[in-house]
Formats: sequence, C-alpha cells, structure tokens
Amino acid sequence: MSSDPDAWADACAEDLEAEKARRRARHGEEPGSPAEEFRKLFEAVAEKLTGGLGAAAPLFGGQAAGAAAQAAETVKGLVNQAKAAVEPVIERNPQVFDHLAAAGSELLAAYRSAVEGHETRWTRGPGLDEDDPRRTPGGEDRDDHEDGGDGPATGRPIDLD
Repeated sequence: MSSDPDAWADACAEDLEAEKARRRARHGEEPGSPAEEFRKLFEAVAEKLTGGLGAAAPLFGGQAAGAAAQAAETVKGLVNQAKAAVEPVIERNPQVFDHLAAAGSELLAAYRSAVEGHETRWTRGPGLDEDDPRRTPGGEDRDDHEDGGDGPATGRPIDLD
C-alpha cells in the first residue's frame, strides 16, 4: 500500500479550513490583529463623524444649513488629516498595538483581582481584619449587638421572640 507522505498534513489542513469555515458561519469573522481592529475602529468613527454632520445639514434652514455643511467639511478635513497621521504609525508599528492590547488585558486582570480581594474581605464571616473599625483597641472582636452599639452587624441571627 503506497501512501503520499504529505497525506496526513493535507488532511489536517483540510480539516482546519473546514473548522474555520464552520466557525465563521456560526460566529462571523474572527477579529484581526489589534492594529487591523484599530484601523477598523478609526474608519467607523470617522465615517460616523463625517456622515452624521453632513446628513444634519438639510434639517437646518438658510444660513444654519450653510454653517452645518461648512462644519461637516471642516470635520472631514480634520478626519482626513488624522487618517494621514495615524496610517503610517499603524503600518510601521503594528506590534505596538499588540503590546497595548496585552497591557490592557493585564490591567483588566489586575482590576478583577483587586475587586475579588475586596469582595472576599467584605463578605467574609465574623473574623475581622487588623484594621477593621469593629475591633477594640485591645485587638478583640467587638460585638456591637451585646453592648447596644449601632455599628455594623456581625452576621448572627436575631432572636425576635
């Protein structure tokens, strides 16, 4: 039985392409690199800015319509200048956007960790931290219900009978 030495690689490549096509059909296009996504975002914002002002011009009467049209042209000029400045940066330094995306992910992970830590301390049982204001000067946990204090509850059930 003779076999093509690349048959396995060819079959794997076909399966991978079929899986990619199935995922595209189900979830839509995969996002591109951060630089490509930034370019798409910039284009979408520029289109909204220039299209929104130009569409509003006929709503105004007389001189106001002329002023709105002039404002739309000014915004288009500014957007074109910004595009001319941003495009070379994106082309020369696409890895910068990869690093910025990674840094954003790290900042988000650090924020989540901090919030989870605070939530854990806030929802923890009756044991109090050293800096908790419910501790007495001697370091013991103070029971605000027994001494009639109006401080925070300790989480024990209240006997209503």
